[in-house]
Amino acid sequence: MTSQADVDVVVVGGGPAGLSAALNLVRARQRVLVLDGNRPRNAATLHSHGFLTRDGISPLELRRMGRDEVASYDDAEVQFALVDQVSAVDGGFRVTATGVRGAPDRDVTTRRVLVAAGLREVLPTIGNLRAFYGTALHSCYECDGFEKAGAALAVVGESNDLPERALHASVWSDDVIVFTNGVGTISDDDERMLAAHGIAVERRVVAEFVGERAQLTGLKLADGDVVARTAGFVRPRWETALGYLDGLGVETDENGLLVVDADHRTSVPGLYAAGDITPPGPEQLIVAAGTGAQASASIVRDTVAARTLSI
Repeated sequence: MTSQADVDVVVVGGGPAGLSAALNLVRARQRVLVLDGNRPRNAATLHSHGFLTRDGISPLELRRMGRDEVASYDDAEVQFALVDQVSAVDGGFRVTATGVRGAPDRDVTTRRVLVAAGLREVLPTIGNLRAFYGTALHSCYECDGFEKAGAALAVVGESNDLPERALHASVWSDDVIVFTNGVGTISDDDERMLAAHGIAVERRVVAEFVGERAQLTGLKLADGDVVARTAGFVRPRWETALGYLDGLGVETDENGLLVVDADHRTSVPGLYAAGDITPPGPEQLIVAAGTGAQASASIVRDTVAARTLSI
């Protein structure tokens, strides 16, 4: 494998983390293949914020620009493909993938693999939520809070961290109502704490969102009442899709995220991870890009160390 690997590093995932890593790796004279399923979690988002020099850019455009930058290097390739399996072979890995959008299937050997595939977003099952998602409704305060500043905000979710999420929303607005969608994840003590900060709790089930052309005017509850709101933030659940790693026995945490050390190494030698697929989960695009750069530096250091040991 040391002399016969098809590429030095396969990067699984073509988001900010994966592309940032790939760019730094190819500039370190590594042969890099990026395999991207082209199903970004933030596909519904029209504008991405907080990324220095790219504030307000479409996240899809940011990915396109990143792919073009990486692919401009002779030793780097970016392909749309869904990874089927990563298996251990002598001295490295074999990666098989099914091409998408007319791209060919791939079957390559590599010395190292970086997983930067991100997460799948699962939204609360509320009628027409997706009609407003990415315009009036968002999931990231740091990304979209500024644009909703001062608005009558709804915070909608079914998770145990709703009180924290509601308090976070108060950074951008003094008019916040948190909706539990009938799940009841906010305790009485939490409700009193939120009330002390001027945040109301609505425990009834949400039937649908009200408005036209993505202009939110309220949330219609199951009993027919409509609570006026002009914008909101939704707390999704996040799911991993790491079945292609099943044969490696890699360590994950209680949320299914890949456990890594400070240098983005997983429990499997030669396998690294960066971005949303590692704890604590989803973060801003610029943070994901930074973790990709950190992972690439670790891979280069480990490559040099392996060469030293082989002498």
